[in-house]
Order: sequence, then C-alpha cells, then structure tokens
Amino acid sequence: MSFLIRVQLPDRPGTLGAVATALGEIGADILSVDVVERGSGVAIDDLVVELPSGRLPDTLITAAESVDGVEVDAVRPYAGILDTHRELELVEEVADEPHKGLEVFTEGVPKIIRAGWAVVVGPEGTGINRLTASSAAPETRMASAPWFPLERATVLDGEDEWVPETWRELGTELAATPLGKPDRVLVVGRPGGPMFRAAEVARLAHLAGIVAVVLPD
Repeated sequence: MSFLIRVQLPDRPGTLGAVATALGEIGADILSVDVVERGSGVAIDDLVVELPSGRLPDTLITAAESVDGVEVDAVRPYAGILDTHRELELVEEVADEPHKGLEVFTEGVPKIIRAGWAVVVGPEGTGINRLTASSAAPETRMASAPWFPLERATVLDGEDEWVPETWRELGTELAATPLGKPDRVLVVGRPGGPMFRAAEVARLAHLAGIVAVVLPD
C-alpha cells in the first residue's frame, strides 16, 4: 500500500538520503519525492512510499524520525504517485473544453496539490451555492461561509463553526482561492492533513489564476 509522508528535515546534504536509508531498512520503497517548501535551514518534503503487506504506517514515522532533526508532519494513504508536472496538462484540458472547464478543473486540482477533494462555490441569494465538486468531495455542504467572497488565496481554519461537523471530525485541513473573481471560490480539503503550507497556497492561487483566464464567466 502507498502512503504520503510529509517530513520536516534539516536542509543539509545527506539528510534526505539518511531518511531514505532508514525507510529502506523497514522495507519501504520510495516512489517519489516532492519539495514542498524550503527556508531558514529547513526543508518540507512529501514522499510517496510503498509499504510491504503487514507493515503498519506507524513504522514510517519511527523510521523517519530515527534520523537526527527529522520530524514527521503527517502520514496518510495515497493512491498513485506525485505528479508535479500536471499543471500544464490540466490547463490544456480546461482550454480544450471551456464549457466543461469548471468541472474538469475541480476534478483535476486535488491530484496536483495532493488534496482529498475540491469544490467550487458561488453566490446564491444571500448565501452560497456549490457550483461543482470533485468525485471525492463530501456530500455534506457548507451552510455558510463567513469568508465569502474571498479576495485572496488563504488557509481556512478547519475548526471554525461554519465548517460542517463531519469535516471537523475527519480533521480536514482547508485552503481556498478566488477563481477569477472573489465570488467564485475554489475550496480544497485534506481529511486528516497535513496542513497546507504557504508555498502550496501560492501554487494553488497561481494555478487558479491561469485557469480562470480560459473559464467562461
């Protein structure tokens, strides 16, 4: 089974190699590595690893943190491998069928930013309406959104009162970005974490800005 493990590690030569060695000693096979954020001598990396049958994911944490200075932010099951080059493909798919672009984008964006699901909301009377959602999006909908309309990409507090109870129970981390205009907003969720880093929110905003150019109003 494959798992996504997010680690914080000292940004110095050899540390990632030491983590790879430690994971290899428990039989874990690293499928891909993605640098999420770097700065102040610390790197945040996402590793997709495959564990042999019978191994518990907790062993990944123990192995990674056996390396001096390494901390594990989160571990969760992951289907597939990281694909950090899908942005252009997704933009092309949206441009090819702009009348279905919103649906195509909403379905594709979780794979790029390693989220569990995505929804797009817009205005409806004095409230908001779900315009489209990815196939994995929760059935429970937001009854309100005090941050709507949204001026800029941001991390949302997954424990706020407006967050549906089922989302809170799953420990869902949330981020959102305007999609061309403040009253059309993309919300992405990661049940169980990890939290969205500043670099990921910036990446989400950049992608939304590009796609919004080809989406119909």
